[in-house]
Amino acid sequence: MQILKTNGWEEYELIDSGEGRRLERFGQYLLSRPDPEAIWKKFFPNEWVKSDAVFVDEKRNPHWEKERGMPESWIVNYESLVFQARLSPFKHTGIFPEQSVNWDFMKQKIVGQTESDQNILNLFGYTGAASLICAAAGARVTHVDASKPAIGWARENQKLSGLVEKPIRWIMDDVSKFVLREIRRGVTYDGIIMDPPIYGHGPSGEVWDFHRSFPELVSLCTKVLSPSPLFFLVNAYAISSSAIMLSNVLSDYLGGLGGSCEYGEIALQEKLGKRFLSTGIFARWQW
Repeated sequence: MQILKTNGWEEYELIDSGEGRRLERFGQYLLSRPDPEAIWKKFFPNEWVKSDAVFVDEKRNPHWEKERGMPESWIVNYESLVFQARLSPFKHTGIFPEQSVNWDFMKQKIVGQTESDQNILNLFGYTGAASLICAAAGARVTHVDASKPAIGWARENQKLSGLVEKPIRWIMDDVSKFVLREIRRGVTYDGIIMDPPIYGHGPSGEVWDFHRSFPELVSLCTKVLSPSPLFFLVNAYAISSSAIMLSNVLSDYLGGLGGSCEYGEIALQEKLGKRFLSTGIFARWQW
């Protein structure tokens, strides 16, 4: 059991948290948004008045309240990559900074190989950060998501990052149906990434229910792993389960293939108070 933690990077910081919210800097802008985990006191309450945008979590009308000059979208850099941040109606920006600990892990696994062009499958790929990290490291990537707008956003990030010539397949599909087709085609992958929601729907109304669907999907994915895989990485959030559950499920289906599993929580560290804010759970099987 581990805690993977980051205190951010040059263009992202968790400034403070507490009283059900987090205060973050994305590029040049400060955002205040809800976080149900942060039930403690704010460490530096005076910092919050500097917010450029505040997400108001009203049940009937959730929305952002912006200060003058705050744009709807702007650019945030991570190393050589460029992401478009947006004030989405779902309280996020399309950038999930805590995942930088997994981005570094994937990059290290891919760059460290003697063979180039490793084949990576990113399921529930959303706005594409993990796909771009892997492509920039030299891998071929297949990015699958059920949302057409999300794939459009991811492709915009690809253009901004100067990676349009990199081999990335953008697939709008139900993840389980896609993996079943890959099994029939005999396609294999050296690394698999998935960030499944608690509930969701595919493009044709397919139902995703984490506690029922996740073990089934892991079982399918074992059938598209290459003979010498690199990693199998799962992120999860808001599922009312522990990282031990993720580890146990991966052990059920990957335990006979060698390798080892690390699992635990992912956390952001505040710039000012230095406290940690848990943002989800993970399990990483690696060979």
